[in-house]
Amino acid sequence: MTGVSAPRAVDLAGAAAAVLRGNDRGTHTVAAPSLYPHQWSWDAALVAVGLARLSVPRAITELTSLLRAQWSSGMIPHIVFTDAAGYFPGPDRWRTAGVAPAGVVTSGICQPPVHAIAVYAIVAEGRRRGGSDRRSAEEFLSGTFDAWLAWHRWLADVRGRNGDALVEIHHSWESGMDNSPRWDIPYAAVHPGAMQDYTRLDNRHVADAAQRPSDADYRRYLWLVEQMVRVGWDDEVIAEHVDFRVGDVLVTALLAHASELLAELAVDLGRGVVADELDGIARRCRTGVAQAVSPETGLARDRDLRTGAWLDTPTVAGFAPLLCQPDPDRRADLVARLRGPRWAGHPTLRFAIPPTTAPDAAAYRPRTYWRGPQWPIIGWLLWWTARRYGDDDLAAQLRSESLQQLADGTFAEYYEPESGQGLGSANQSWTAAVALDWLAS
Repeated sequence: MTGVSAPRAVDLAGAAAAVLRGNDRGTHTVAAPSLYPHQWSWDAALVAVGLARLSVPRAITELTSLLRAQWSSGMIPHIVFTDAAGYFPGPDRWRTAGVAPAGVVTSGICQPPVHAIAVYAIVAEGRRRGGSDRRSAEEFLSGTFDAWLAWHRWLADVRGRNGDALVEIHHSWESGMDNSPRWDIPYAAVHPGAMQDYTRLDNRHVADAAQRPSDADYRRYLWLVEQMVRVGWDDEVIAEHVDFRVGDVLVTALLAHASELLAELAVDLGRGVVADELDGIARRCRTGVAQAVSPETGLARDRDLRTGAWLDTPTVAGFAPLLCQPDPDRRADLVARLRGPRWAGHPTLRFAIPPTTAPDAAAYRPRTYWRGPQWPIIGWLLWWTARRYGDDDLAAQLRSESLQQLADGTFAEYYEPESGQGLGSANQSWTAAVALDWLAS
Protein backbone atom coordinates (compact mmCIF):
# COMPACT_ATOMS: atom_id res chain seq x y z
CA MET A 1 0.00 0.00 0.00
CA THR A 2 2.75 2.42 -0.95
CA GLY A 3 1.81 6.04 -0.40
CA VAL A 4 -1.22 5.43 1.80
CA SER A 5 -1.32 3.85 5.26
CA ALA A 6 -3.16 0.57 5.70
CA PRO A 7 -5.97 1.99 7.92
CA ARG A 8 -6.49 4.86 5.52
CA ALA A 9 -6.51 2.43 2.59
CA VAL A 10 -9.29 0.44 4.25
CA ASP A 11 -11.30 3.61 4.79
CA LEU A 12 -10.78 4.71 1.19
CA ALA A 13 -11.78 1.33 -0.20
CA GLY A 14 -14.99 1.35 1.82
CA ALA A 15 -15.80 4.89 0.74
CA ALA A 16 -15.11 4.07 -2.91
CA ALA A 17 -17.35 1.01 -2.75
CA ALA A 18 -20.08 3.16 -1.20
CA VAL A 19 -19.88 5.59 -4.14
CA LEU A 20 -20.34 2.78 -6.65
CA ARG A 21 -23.23 1.30 -4.69
CA GLY A 22 -24.84 4.71 -4.34
CA ASN A 23 -24.60 5.31 -8.10
CA ASP A 24 -25.81 1.81 -8.98
CA ARG A 25 -29.15 1.72 -10.80
CA GLY A 26 -29.37 -2.06 -11.03
CA THR A 27 -28.31 -2.69 -14.62
CA HIS A 28 -25.99 0.30 -14.99
CA THR A 29 -24.03 2.78 -12.92
CA VAL A 30 -24.63 6.49 -13.45
CA ALA A 31 -21.41 8.39 -14.06
CA ALA A 32 -22.23 10.85 -11.27
CA PRO A 33 -25.39 11.26 -9.19
CA SER A 34 -26.54 14.64 -10.52
CA LEU A 35 -24.34 15.98 -13.32
CA TYR A 36 -24.22 12.73 -15.32
CA PRO A 37 -27.41 10.73 -14.61
CA HIS A 38 -27.09 8.25 -17.52
CA GLN A 39 -24.61 5.59 -18.63
CA TRP A 40 -21.50 6.79 -20.45
CA SER A 41 -19.46 4.45 -22.62
CA TRP A 42 -15.88 4.82 -21.41
CA ASP A 43 -17.09 5.55 -17.88
CA ALA A 44 -18.93 2.21 -17.92
CA ALA A 45 -15.78 0.37 -18.96
CA LEU A 46 -13.62 1.86 -16.22
CA VAL A 47 -16.44 1.52 -13.68
CA ALA A 48 -16.58 -2.18 -14.57
CA VAL A 49 -12.89 -2.52 -13.68
CA GLY A 50 -13.65 -1.27 -10.17
CA LEU A 51 -16.87 -3.24 -9.89
CA ALA A 52 -14.97 -6.45 -10.67
CA ARG A 53 -13.09 -5.94 -7.38
CA LEU A 54 -16.45 -6.01 -5.59
CA SER A 55 -18.51 -8.41 -7.69
CA VAL A 56 -17.61 -10.08 -10.96
CA PRO A 57 -21.28 -10.66 -11.88
CA ARG A 58 -22.11 -6.97 -11.30
CA ALA A 59 -19.17 -5.90 -13.48
CA ILE A 60 -20.45 -8.20 -16.20
CA THR A 61 -23.90 -6.66 -15.94
CA GLU A 62 -22.42 -3.18 -16.42
CA LEU A 63 -20.87 -4.07 -19.77
CA THR A 64 -23.74 -6.26 -20.90
CA SER A 65 -26.06 -3.32 -20.28
CA LEU A 66 -23.83 -1.07 -22.39
CA LEU A 67 -23.72 -3.56 -25.26
CA ARG A 68 -27.48 -3.52 -25.71
CA ALA A 69 -26.98 0.00 -27.09
CA GLN A 70 -24.40 -1.05 -29.72
CA TRP A 71 -25.40 0.01 -33.21
CA SER A 72 -25.59 -2.49 -36.08
CA SER A 73 -22.46 -0.84 -37.54
CA GLY A 74 -20.50 -1.94 -34.45
CA MET A 75 -20.29 1.56 -32.97
CA ILE A 76 -20.84 1.82 -29.22
CA PRO A 77 -22.51 5.19 -28.51
CA HIS A 78 -21.12 7.48 -25.87
CA ILE A 79 -24.39 7.87 -23.92
CA VAL A 80 -27.12 5.36 -23.20
CA PHE A 81 -30.02 7.43 -21.94
CA THR A 82 -32.27 6.46 -19.07
CA ASP A 83 -35.50 8.08 -17.87
CA ALA A 84 -33.56 10.43 -15.59
CA ALA A 85 -34.10 14.13 -16.23
CA GLY A 86 -31.68 17.01 -15.85
CA TYR A 87 -29.08 16.38 -18.55
CA PHE A 88 -28.46 18.37 -21.72
CA PRO A 89 -28.15 17.59 -24.60
CA GLY A 90 -30.80 14.92 -24.26
CA PRO A 91 -32.40 12.55 -26.79
CA ASP A 92 -34.31 15.35 -28.53
CA ARG A 93 -30.99 16.80 -29.71
CA TRP A 94 -29.48 13.50 -30.86
CA ARG A 95 -32.50 12.11 -32.73
CA THR A 96 -30.99 8.67 -33.29
CA ALA A 97 -34.29 6.75 -33.49
CA GLY A 98 -34.14 4.36 -36.42
CA VAL A 99 -30.35 4.10 -36.19
CA ALA A 100 -29.92 3.09 -32.57
CA PRO A 101 -31.22 -0.35 -31.52
CA ALA A 102 -34.98 -0.55 -31.07
CA GLY A 103 -36.07 0.29 -27.54
CA VAL A 104 -32.77 1.94 -26.61
CA VAL A 105 -32.17 5.70 -26.66
CA THR A 106 -28.60 6.73 -27.38
CA SER A 107 -26.37 9.52 -28.56
CA GLY A 108 -24.82 9.21 -32.01
CA ILE A 109 -21.07 9.45 -31.39
CA CYS A 110 -18.55 7.26 -29.60
CA GLN A 111 -15.89 7.53 -26.88
CA PRO A 112 -12.39 6.09 -26.38
CA PRO A 113 -12.16 2.30 -26.84
CA VAL A 114 -11.14 1.21 -23.36
CA HIS A 115 -13.70 -1.58 -23.12
CA ALA A 116 -11.32 -4.45 -23.85
CA ILE A 117 -9.31 -3.34 -20.83
CA ALA A 118 -12.41 -3.89 -18.72
CA VAL A 119 -13.16 -7.26 -20.33
CA TYR A 120 -9.57 -8.32 -19.72
CA ALA A 121 -9.75 -7.18 -16.08
CA ILE A 122 -13.05 -8.97 -15.48
CA VAL A 123 -11.73 -12.23 -16.93
CA ALA A 124 -8.54 -11.94 -14.88
CA GLU A 125 -10.47 -11.29 -11.66
CA GLY A 126 -12.92 -14.11 -12.40
CA ARG A 127 -10.06 -16.53 -12.94
CA ARG A 128 -8.33 -15.34 -9.78
CA ARG A 129 -11.45 -15.95 -7.71
CA GLY A 130 -12.33 -19.23 -9.38
CA GLY A 131 -15.58 -21.15 -9.03
CA SER A 132 -18.76 -19.47 -10.25
CA ASP A 133 -16.95 -16.17 -10.84
CA ARG A 134 -14.56 -17.87 -13.24
CA ARG A 135 -17.40 -19.59 -15.07
CA SER A 136 -19.38 -16.34 -15.31
CA ALA A 137 -16.38 -14.38 -16.58
CA GLU A 138 -15.49 -16.93 -19.24
CA GLU A 139 -19.11 -17.26 -20.38
CA PHE A 140 -19.27 -13.46 -20.59
CA LEU A 141 -16.11 -13.40 -22.69
CA SER A 142 -17.29 -16.02 -25.16
CA GLY A 143 -20.82 -14.59 -25.31
CA THR A 144 -19.82 -10.99 -25.98
CA PHE A 145 -16.53 -11.36 -27.85
CA ASP A 146 -18.03 -10.81 -31.29
CA ALA A 147 -19.61 -7.55 -30.11
CA TRP A 148 -16.24 -6.21 -28.95
CA LEU A 149 -14.69 -7.40 -32.21
CA ALA A 150 -17.34 -5.51 -34.21
CA TRP A 151 -16.55 -2.37 -32.20
CA HIS A 152 -12.84 -2.64 -32.99
CA ARG A 153 -13.52 -3.37 -36.64
CA TRP A 154 -15.74 -0.28 -36.91
CA LEU A 155 -13.04 1.91 -35.40
CA ALA A 156 -10.37 0.42 -37.66
CA ASP A 157 -12.37 0.26 -40.90
CA VAL A 158 -14.68 3.28 -40.65
CA ARG A 159 -12.71 5.68 -38.49
CA GLY A 160 -9.24 4.49 -39.48
CA ARG A 161 -9.38 4.79 -43.25
CA ASN A 162 -8.02 8.33 -43.65
CA GLY A 163 -4.49 7.22 -44.57
CA ASP A 164 -2.77 8.60 -41.47
CA ALA A 165 -3.27 5.44 -39.38
CA LEU A 166 -4.85 7.69 -36.76
CA VAL A 167 -8.41 7.04 -35.63
CA GLU A 168 -10.63 9.85 -36.87
CA ILE A 169 -13.03 11.65 -34.54
CA HIS A 170 -15.85 13.98 -35.56
CA HIS A 171 -16.48 15.65 -32.22
CA SER A 172 -14.22 16.42 -29.28
CA TRP A 173 -16.62 14.50 -27.06
CA GLU A 174 -15.44 11.39 -28.90
CA SER A 175 -11.95 11.99 -27.51
CA GLY A 176 -13.31 12.05 -23.95
CA MET A 177 -11.40 15.33 -23.48
CA ASP A 178 -14.21 17.68 -24.44
CA ASN A 179 -12.64 21.15 -24.22
CA SER A 180 -8.96 20.25 -24.26
CA PRO A 181 -6.72 22.85 -25.92
CA ARG A 182 -5.87 19.98 -28.28
CA TRP A 183 -8.98 21.07 -30.18
CA ASP A 184 -8.68 24.87 -30.15
CA ILE A 185 -7.37 25.16 -33.70
CA PRO A 186 -9.91 22.86 -35.41
CA TYR A 187 -12.75 24.40 -33.38
CA ALA A 188 -11.72 27.87 -34.50
CA ALA A 189 -12.81 26.80 -37.99
CA VAL A 190 -16.25 25.60 -36.80
CA HIS A 191 -18.84 28.33 -37.40
CA PRO A 192 -22.24 27.26 -36.07
CA GLY A 193 -25.31 27.89 -38.17
CA ALA A 194 -28.94 28.28 -37.15
CA MET A 195 -30.10 25.82 -34.49
CA GLN A 196 -32.96 25.33 -32.11
CA ASP A 197 -32.59 27.37 -28.91
CA TYR A 198 -31.29 25.58 -25.85
CA THR A 199 -30.46 25.97 -22.18
CA ARG A 200 -27.37 24.40 -20.69
CA LEU A 201 -27.89 22.40 -17.50
CA ASP A 202 -24.36 21.32 -16.60
CA ASN A 203 -23.44 24.62 -14.93
CA ARG A 204 -26.28 24.18 -12.44
CA HIS A 205 -24.45 21.24 -10.90
CA VAL A 206 -21.02 22.90 -10.55
CA ALA A 207 -20.71 25.96 -8.33
CA ASP A 208 -17.96 27.60 -10.38
CA ALA A 209 -18.99 27.86 -14.04
CA ALA A 210 -15.37 28.57 -14.99
CA GLN A 211 -14.63 24.88 -14.34
CA ARG A 212 -16.85 23.93 -17.28
CA PRO A 213 -16.57 24.46 -21.06
CA SER A 214 -17.56 27.93 -22.24
CA ASP A 215 -20.84 28.85 -23.93
CA ALA A 216 -18.94 29.33 -27.19
CA ASP A 217 -17.58 25.78 -26.83
CA TYR A 218 -21.06 24.43 -26.26
CA ARG A 219 -22.50 26.12 -29.31
CA ARG A 220 -19.84 24.47 -31.47
CA TYR A 221 -20.47 21.12 -29.79
CA LEU A 222 -24.17 21.30 -30.57
CA TRP A 223 -23.57 22.45 -34.13
CA LEU A 224 -21.51 19.35 -34.86
CA VAL A 225 -24.31 17.18 -33.46
CA GLU A 226 -26.78 19.04 -35.65
CA GLN A 227 -24.64 18.44 -38.74
CA MET A 228 -24.60 14.71 -38.06
CA VAL A 229 -28.32 14.57 -37.35
CA ARG A 230 -29.06 16.29 -40.66
CA VAL A 231 -27.33 13.54 -42.64
CA GLY A 232 -29.04 10.76 -40.73
CA TRP A 233 -25.91 9.58 -38.90
CA ASP A 234 -24.50 8.17 -42.15
CA ASP A 235 -20.80 7.44 -41.55
CA GLU A 236 -19.82 8.05 -45.15
CA VAL A 237 -21.59 11.40 -45.43
CA ILE A 238 -20.47 12.60 -42.01
CA ALA A 239 -16.83 12.08 -42.93
CA GLU A 240 -17.30 14.32 -45.97
CA HIS A 241 -19.33 17.12 -44.44
CA VAL A 242 -18.76 17.50 -40.70
CA ASP A 243 -16.76 20.59 -39.70
CA PHE A 244 -14.54 18.71 -37.23
CA ARG A 245 -12.29 15.91 -38.50
CA VAL A 246 -9.24 15.12 -36.40
CA GLY A 247 -6.89 12.17 -36.18
CA ASP A 248 -6.83 11.52 -32.43
CA VAL A 249 -3.49 10.15 -31.25
CA LEU A 250 -4.74 9.15 -27.78
CA VAL A 251 -7.78 7.26 -29.09
CA THR A 252 -5.46 5.56 -31.59
CA ALA A 253 -3.08 4.50 -28.83
CA LEU A 254 -5.95 3.15 -26.76
CA LEU A 255 -7.27 1.19 -29.73
CA ALA A 256 -3.80 -0.30 -30.18
CA HIS A 257 -3.63 -1.37 -26.56
CA ALA A 258 -7.22 -2.61 -26.42
CA SER A 259 -6.76 -4.61 -29.64
CA GLU A 260 -3.65 -6.21 -28.17
CA LEU A 261 -5.64 -7.30 -25.12
CA LEU A 262 -8.58 -8.51 -27.20
CA ALA A 263 -6.18 -10.52 -29.34
CA GLU A 264 -4.93 -12.32 -26.21
CA LEU A 265 -8.50 -13.11 -25.26
CA ALA A 266 -9.17 -14.36 -28.80
CA VAL A 267 -6.31 -16.83 -28.37
CA ASP A 268 -7.94 -18.03 -25.13
CA LEU A 269 -11.09 -18.71 -27.15
CA GLY A 270 -9.17 -20.61 -29.82
CA ARG A 271 -9.79 -17.92 -32.43
CA GLY A 272 -6.32 -17.53 -33.85
CA VAL A 273 -7.37 -15.92 -37.15
CA VAL A 274 -9.23 -13.19 -35.31
CA ALA A 275 -6.28 -12.74 -32.94
CA ASP A 276 -4.07 -12.11 -35.98
CA GLU A 277 -6.56 -9.54 -37.28
CA LEU A 278 -6.58 -7.72 -33.96
CA ASP A 279 -2.80 -7.81 -33.75
CA GLY A 280 -2.80 -6.21 -37.18
CA ILE A 281 -5.06 -3.39 -35.95
CA ALA A 282 -2.75 -2.89 -32.97
CA ARG A 283 0.34 -2.71 -35.20
CA ARG A 284 -1.27 -0.23 -37.56
CA CYS A 285 -2.35 1.99 -34.69
CA ARG A 286 1.08 1.85 -33.06
CA THR A 287 2.58 2.93 -36.37
CA GLY A 288 0.18 5.87 -36.55
CA VAL A 289 1.07 6.92 -33.02
CA ALA A 290 4.81 6.64 -33.70
CA GLN A 291 4.49 8.72 -36.87
CA ALA A 292 2.65 11.41 -34.94
CA VAL A 293 5.57 12.09 -32.58
CA SER A 294 7.02 15.57 -33.07
CA PRO A 295 10.78 15.59 -33.79
CA GLU A 296 10.96 18.94 -32.00
CA THR A 297 9.08 18.23 -28.75
CA GLY A 298 9.23 14.43 -28.53
CA LEU A 299 5.47 14.37 -27.83
CA ALA A 300 2.78 12.79 -29.98
CA ARG A 301 0.39 15.07 -31.86
CA ASP A 302 -3.15 14.99 -33.19
CA ARG A 303 -3.77 15.95 -36.80
CA ASP A 304 -6.40 18.26 -38.26
CA LEU A 305 -7.58 16.13 -41.18
CA ARG A 306 -9.35 19.04 -42.85
CA THR A 307 -6.11 20.99 -43.26
CA GLY A 308 -3.41 18.36 -42.74
CA ALA A 309 -1.84 20.43 -39.95
CA TRP A 310 -0.29 18.79 -36.90
CA LEU A 311 -1.69 20.04 -33.57
CA ASP A 312 1.20 20.70 -31.21
CA THR A 313 -0.43 21.99 -28.01
CA PRO A 314 1.40 20.34 -25.08
CA THR A 315 -1.25 18.17 -23.41
CA VAL A 316 -1.13 14.82 -21.67
CA ALA A 317 -2.21 13.22 -24.96
CA GLY A 318 1.37 13.78 -26.08
CA PHE A 319 2.28 10.76 -23.95
CA ALA A 320 -0.02 8.49 -25.98
CA PRO A 321 2.89 6.24 -27.07
CA LEU A 322 3.25 5.10 -23.45
CA LEU A 323 -0.18 3.48 -23.77
CA CYS A 324 0.78 1.25 -26.67
CA GLN A 325 4.31 -0.10 -26.16
CA PRO A 326 6.75 2.20 -27.94
CA ASP A 327 10.33 1.08 -28.56
CA PRO A 328 12.53 1.15 -25.42
CA ASP A 329 14.43 4.33 -26.29
CA ARG A 330 11.30 6.31 -27.04
CA ARG A 331 9.65 4.98 -23.90
CA ALA A 332 12.59 6.02 -21.75
CA ASP A 333 12.52 9.51 -23.26
CA LEU A 334 8.77 9.91 -22.73
CA VAL A 335 8.89 8.63 -19.16
CA ALA A 336 11.68 11.08 -18.37
CA ARG A 337 9.56 13.89 -19.81
CA LEU A 338 6.45 12.73 -17.96
CA ARG A 339 8.25 12.65 -14.61
CA GLY A 340 10.28 15.77 -15.35
CA PRO A 341 9.86 19.42 -14.28
CA ARG A 342 7.51 20.36 -17.09
CA TRP A 343 4.92 17.71 -16.23
CA ALA A 344 4.46 15.52 -13.14
CA GLY A 345 7.60 16.99 -11.56
CA HIS A 346 6.54 20.60 -12.01
CA PRO A 347 7.33 22.45 -8.76
CA THR A 348 3.84 23.94 -8.39
CA LEU A 349 2.02 20.58 -8.33
CA ARG A 350 0.83 19.16 -5.03
CA PHE A 351 0.94 15.58 -6.34
CA ALA A 352 3.38 14.23 -8.92
CA ILE A 353 0.72 13.31 -11.47
CA PRO A 354 0.66 14.74 -15.01
CA PRO A 355 -1.92 17.51 -15.46
CA THR A 356 -3.94 17.55 -18.68
CA THR A 357 -2.01 20.56 -20.03
CA ALA A 358 1.61 21.51 -19.34
CA PRO A 359 1.65 24.06 -16.48
CA ASP A 360 3.97 26.36 -18.43
CA ALA A 361 1.77 26.36 -21.56
CA ALA A 362 -0.28 29.42 -22.52
CA ALA A 363 -3.41 27.25 -22.70
CA TYR A 364 -3.04 25.94 -19.13
CA ARG A 365 -6.11 26.58 -16.95
CA PRO A 366 -5.71 24.65 -13.68
CA ARG A 367 -9.42 24.75 -12.73
CA THR A 368 -11.05 24.25 -16.12
CA TYR A 369 -12.15 20.74 -17.05
CA TRP A 370 -9.67 19.27 -19.56
CA ARG A 371 -7.51 22.39 -19.85
CA GLY A 372 -5.25 21.74 -16.87
CA PRO A 373 -6.72 19.69 -14.00
CA GLN A 374 -5.47 16.23 -13.12
CA TRP A 375 -7.92 13.42 -13.92
CA PRO A 376 -7.57 10.18 -11.92
CA ILE A 377 -8.69 8.09 -14.88
CA ILE A 378 -5.81 9.39 -17.00
CA GLY A 379 -3.38 8.53 -14.21
CA TRP A 380 -4.95 5.08 -14.03
CA LEU A 381 -4.57 4.43 -17.77
CA LEU A 382 -0.92 5.45 -17.62
CA TRP A 383 -0.48 3.23 -14.54
CA TRP A 384 -2.25 0.25 -16.12
CA THR A 385 -0.10 0.32 -19.25
CA ALA A 386 3.13 1.08 -17.34
CA ARG A 387 2.56 -2.00 -15.23
CA ARG A 388 1.72 -4.14 -18.24
CA TYR A 389 4.86 -3.04 -20.08
CA GLY A 390 7.12 -3.64 -17.09
CA ASP A 391 7.73 -0.04 -15.97
CA ASP A 392 7.31 -0.71 -12.28
CA ASP A 393 8.87 2.57 -11.13
CA LEU A 394 6.45 4.74 -13.10
CA ALA A 395 3.52 2.54 -12.09
CA ALA A 396 4.46 2.82 -8.40
CA GLN A 397 4.71 6.61 -8.61
CA LEU A 398 1.36 7.02 -10.35
CA ARG A 399 -0.40 4.70 -7.91
CA SER A 400 1.13 6.24 -4.77
CA GLU A 401 0.59 9.85 -5.78
CA SER A 402 -2.93 9.18 -7.02
CA LEU A 403 -4.00 7.43 -3.83
CA GLN A 404 -2.69 10.36 -1.81
CA GLN A 405 -4.72 12.71 -4.00
CA LEU A 406 -7.87 10.61 -3.55
CA ALA A 407 -7.44 10.32 0.21
CA ASP A 408 -9.72 13.35 0.69
CA GLY A 409 -12.60 10.95 -0.03
CA THR A 410 -14.48 13.26 -2.41
CA PHE A 411 -13.85 11.07 -5.48
CA ALA A 412 -13.99 14.20 -7.58
CA GLU A 413 -14.29 14.24 -11.33
CA TYR A 414 -10.92 16.04 -11.59
CA TYR A 415 -8.48 17.87 -9.31
CA GLU A 416 -6.81 21.28 -9.21
CA PRO A 417 -3.13 20.41 -9.75
CA GLU A 418 -1.61 23.02 -7.45
CA SER A 419 -3.92 22.88 -4.43
CA GLY A 420 -5.18 19.32 -4.83
CA GLN A 421 -8.79 20.51 -4.49
CA GLY A 422 -11.46 18.28 -5.99
CA LEU A 423 -13.33 19.95 -8.85
CA GLY A 424 -16.33 19.20 -11.05
CA SER A 425 -18.82 16.73 -9.64
CA ALA A 426 -18.15 14.72 -6.49
CA ASN A 427 -18.76 10.99 -6.05
CA GLN A 428 -17.75 10.32 -9.64
CA SER A 429 -18.16 6.62 -10.34
CA TRP A 430 -15.03 6.04 -12.36
CA THR A 431 -12.88 7.90 -9.84
CA ALA A 432 -14.13 5.55 -7.14
CA ALA A 433 -13.62 2.59 -9.47
CA VAL A 434 -9.97 3.29 -10.21
CA ALA A 435 -9.35 3.91 -6.49
CA LEU A 436 -10.66 0.41 -5.78
CA ASP A 437 -8.49 -1.09 -8.47
CA TRP A 438 -5.38 0.68 -7.20
CA LEU A 439 -6.10 -0.42 -3.63
CA ALA A 440 -6.59 -4.03 -4.68
CA SER A 441 -3.39 -4.14 -6.75
